[in-house]
Amino acid sequence: MNTHAFVKICGLATANDVTVAVAGGADALGFVLTSSAREISPAHAATLTALVPAGVATVAVFRSEDTTTAITRAREAGVGWIQLHGTRTPAEVAAVLEAGFKVIRAVRMDSPAEHFEHWGEDFLLIDAAVPGSGESWDYSKVRTLAAGRNWLVAGGLSVANVAAALAESGASGADVSSGVESSRGVKDPALITAFLKAAHQQL
Repeated sequence: MNTHAFVKICGLATANDVTVAVAGGADALGFVLTSSAREISPAHAATLTALVPAGVATVAVFRSEDTTTAITRAREAGVGWIQLHGTRTPAEVAAVLEAGFKVIRAVRMDSPAEHFEHWGEDFLLIDAAVPGSGESWDYSKVRTLAAGRNWLVAGGLSVANVAAALAESGASGADVSSGVESSRGVKDPALITAFLKAAHQQL
């Protein structure tokens, strides 16, 4: 087990977002390059990833894009990781790995059991049944499905519940976006800092 949880702050859109997350000790920063209230362009993402020091993972997030498109956009954005949402296959994960990226593969907590198998990704991300809803769920439900894996818990996380979510789920880390926002798509520096502190104290 890691000495502390691996924490990803997702949906960053400004230089200040990046600076605050890095200063707070974020292990990974997520940039949404797919249709979303938090979407930014690959070119804008590149200006932000240029601010990120070595040792902090930079992640481009995609939903339904094919892997060729995702790889192209991720290269333009200057990230080292690709996060894949949607219905995916082992071949898609392999294609992204072969392109030189690390992979986070996202599944919903109610996905079929075979989706929790290891497809070669660096992290599995387990989200709520309705991703993006911002609603918390029973994080302990997937503890056995993901046992022994490097995986991130997501969905409905906040400063108030992240420590409990990590403890209940047995996850290696956490991924948050709406839980550190003052309004939809707008990050709150104080919440980012507090979330990172709360999550890192858990493991």
